[in-house]
Amino acid sequence: MDLPYAEPYKIKVIEQIKRSTKEQRLKWIKEANYNLFNLASDNVFIDLLTDSGTGSMSDKQWAEIMIGDESYAGSRSFKKLKDTVKRITGFTYFLPVHQGRAAENVLFSTLVKEGDIVPGNSHFDTTKGHIEFRKATAIDCTIDEAFDTSIIHPFKGNVDINKLQNVFDKYPTEKIPFVILTITCNSSGGQPVSIENVKEVSKICKKYNTLLIFDSARFAENAYFIKKREKGYKNKTIKEIAKELFSYGDGMTMSAKKDGLVNMGGFIALNSEEIFKQATVYTIMFEGFITYGGMNGRDMGALAQGLDEATEFDYLESRVEQVAYLGQKLVEYGVPVQQPIGGHAIFLDANKFVPTIPREEYRAQALAIEIYVVGGIRGVEIGTVLADRDPVTRENRYPDLELVRLAIPRRTYTHNHMEYIAAVLEKIYDTRKEAKSGYIIVDEAPIMRHFTAKFKKI
Repeated sequence: MDLPYAEPYKIKVIEQIKRSTKEQRLKWIKEANYNLFNLASDNVFIDLLTDSGTGSMSDKQWAEIMIGDESYAGSRSFKKLKDTVKRITGFTYFLPVHQGRAAENVLFSTLVKEGDIVPGNSHFDTTKGHIEFRKATAIDCTIDEAFDTSIIHPFKGNVDINKLQNVFDKYPTEKIPFVILTITCNSSGGQPVSIENVKEVSKICKKYNTLLIFDSARFAENAYFIKKREKGYKNKTIKEIAKELFSYGDGMTMSAKKDGLVNMGGFIALNSEEIFKQATVYTIMFEGFITYGGMNGRDMGALAQGLDEATEFDYLESRVEQVAYLGQKLVEYGVPVQQPIGGHAIFLDANKFVPTIPREEYRAQALAIEIYVVGGIRGVEIGTVLADRDPVTRENRYPDLELVRLAIPRRTYTHNHMEYIAAVLEKIYDTRKEAKSGYIIVDEAPIMRHFTAKFKKI
């Protein structure tokens, strides 16, 4: 008989997490103005707010912490990280920054001007925020299948080539500084992009002499799905797949807090020396000198090691299949989720879960709050709150999907935690018809409001 699966690591250090009562959680979420970002972490039992910077580092990464070179300029740790990035991605020019949105800030300050158009596949919230902050426009060209959670498609992160072509037909090429391809695509449910699709996007970019930039926070998970699902890649290593994928583009931004397996860090990698030189100005202004860019030497060493670990099959199998296990449990319970299950998170379909709550009352936010109240589990809304207001009309933007994301930190929670999460969601789903009303926003920031908005329960 086949032996049961076992994780390719053992636990060396643990952190205590605190249980609480429903009455306590009702009090805490009210004090937080019904915004899950405002909760104290000690008041959360299982924290699935994000997989960004919340994972566990390995013994070898902790060893790198001890030998980090903290020289202001030209440190050994910088060279180690630069060489690792070159080996894994193939990009020649490299700038460290403190996290992914810092990479966007530096690169977009270099490339994006007022009135520009930036097409891509369901831009991440900070990506869209940085584009719109510069009075440019992000256009989503994701395939239609991504917006139907019940459709099984192996690469729901793919760009619809006709939609992308229409953007180039409609706008002058000089107004399109680059196409951004998010791998895996977080906003569509942690869904991967195929190599075939990357090639097609690259072909259009080359035709119009436009850059192709990768938002690469979860590139290793994307490579895992390519290996498992795309014809011709079964026998290739994760590192070989990643190297080929990046070869079709011109550069990348990276939030290393995801597939870099570190708690803080990021970088930009490029082929163009000219763009690199321009970006160094903003790196020095916003982040620090170009050989540390907002990162400690010890963190650069841990990141170099983390990139190597994250691009190994055994690690990725344990990571992605843990998420898939939870997703399959929820499917068995009848809970509506984005299918197939993504690489880093479960995405609950609030439109199907609680259609009794009006959209203008933020049904996905209401569901996320209920999950916390019932089980002490903190997720995050990926719906109307996150979609923000139209920068011109200031009206709410209502996306096709209202999702609650439960992002699983890497190498952090156990099999029993997945069972607990599934049981909580089954319980809530069984009582879903009781949900009649949601929330209103009583205070919000002018951009990226979801981080700090205050809500009132209706």
